[in-house]
Amino acid sequence: QGQLVESGGGSVQAGGSLRLSCAASGRIIGIGTLAWYRQSPGDQRELVASITRNGDTNDGDSVKGRFTISRDNAKNTVYLQMNSLKPDDTGVYYCHVDRMRGDFGIAFNRWGQGTLVTVSS
Repeated sequence: QGQLVESGGGSVQAGGSLRLSCAASGRIIGIGTLAWYRQSPGDQRELVASITRNGDTNDGDSVKGRFTISRDNAKNTVYLQMNSLKPDDTGVYYCHVDRMRGDFGIAFNRWGQGTLVTVSS
């Protein structure tokens, strides 16, 4: 309960597209800011994009104009549409929520298990 489950990763050639999804499990009452992070081998985890409950978004400089974050509050799900993918976009993508409330109580700073995205040249 109160877990984040990601899906949609995979392998794609440069220039291709992928759509990631992340759904919160359990009986959810409310979810705060959702975000996608990624981590490439040897690098620190970096913010890709975030979206508040009201829909305000913040995109990382490296993905502006190519990636779009969105959310469906009724489905407790956040999406990341990734277009014009580059080999540098390769990494494990993690879903994150700053806080969420449900029948499990209140959870803070939750991470998904990660989904691998591989972009070949």
